[in-house]
Amino acid sequence: MKFLGIEEDELRQKGALNTAKEIASQPDLWHKTWLKAEKESVRFNEFLTSNMSGVQRIILTGAGTSAFIGLSLRGYYQKVSGRLTDMIPTTSLVSHPKDYFLRDIPTCMISFARSGNSPESIAAVKLADQMIDKCYHIFITCNASGQLANFKTKLPNYVFLMPEETNDQGLAMTVSYSSMLLAALLLGEINLIHKNRKYVDTLISYGKQFLVHQSEAIKSIANTDFKRAIFLGSGPLYGVATESHLKLQELTDGHIICKNDSFLGFRHGPKAVTNDTALVVYFLSNDNYVRRYETDLIASMAKGQRAMLQISVSESSFTGYGIDRYFCFNDEEAVLTEEYLSVAAILPSQLLGFYKSLALGLSPDYPSKSGAISRVVEGVNIYEF
Repeated sequence: MKFLGIEEDELRQKGALNTAKEIASQPDLWHKTWLKAEKESVRFNEFLTSNMSGVQRIILTGAGTSAFIGLSLRGYYQKVSGRLTDMIPTTSLVSHPKDYFLRDIPTCMISFARSGNSPESIAAVKLADQMIDKCYHIFITCNASGQLANFKTKLPNYVFLMPEETNDQGLAMTVSYSSMLLAALLLGEINLIHKNRKYVDTLISYGKQFLVHQSEAIKSIANTDFKRAIFLGSGPLYGVATESHLKLQELTDGHIICKNDSFLGFRHGPKAVTNDTALVVYFLSNDNYVRRYETDLIASMAKGQRAMLQISVSESSFTGYGIDRYFCFNDEEAVLTEEYLSVAAILPSQLLGFYKSLALGLSPDYPSKSGAISRVVEGVNIYEF
């Protein structure tokens, strides 16, 4: 059997089988995620009805990739809930709790975690309960036996356990990232779970077609000799750009130095990192208003130091502006919201990281030769506040 165009035996030999299978499994796991959310919709609605009426603030949190999920969700949750919503990593909450927790503001904290065993995950929940008079918790996690899934909070909590297969075994979070992001989108409008099925079906179609028809093109880009990579995205796609920079950097064990930014933010100094060894990846919004700012920036890239290679990722067809390679999910008009597009938009970067890791002679399942990074972070001491 092949995964991402490579025979299973070869993947196993190269230490790449888990990561390849997990990237390839995402469309099927998105379907299972919808089924899980639909099955729990009544119970989750009851939790919201019983506990959320007085909540004034939502905090989205996690560490590393799990935190980046919140970058794609912050605006969405604020719009659909009407409540002030912040994305604050657990790594910030734990070190500076006084800067973020407000005792008199009833809060719902939504924690994302693959394993649920990162030291900061539990520490952040404990601090929230210690420092906020009324804090309700929603845990979205891929590990039923993890500490987070089994933690007892001061006030009622809701544990949404992802399908077991989303608990990816490779070092890099792939299926866990996209599936938890999708789960949070579905839970955010749980009353529309059946209406939003159309978005899930579209994502599944996009994912399957992209993995079959575009993997070789991504592989050819990975085999070029770029030394650094820059990922740009706006709004929800800024979260994708942020996750993309980490994915490529960790899968290449730091051989490829990466940066992420927004399209407008990139003009304010960071553009200086562009040179003739750089790959630039543009994640394009499907909102026409946002797209005008994005294309202005792309046009400006012709001035100054030119990148070695520029590629774009969009939902519908996009051409021009001197871009070297265009990737789109359909040739017609956009049908997804920006938030749902973020679920599929991560696929090119996951493939890029996977193939670049192999091109560098690394093992994608465990690319860190020195052991500097691990699947579950190690060596973090938690101190009493």
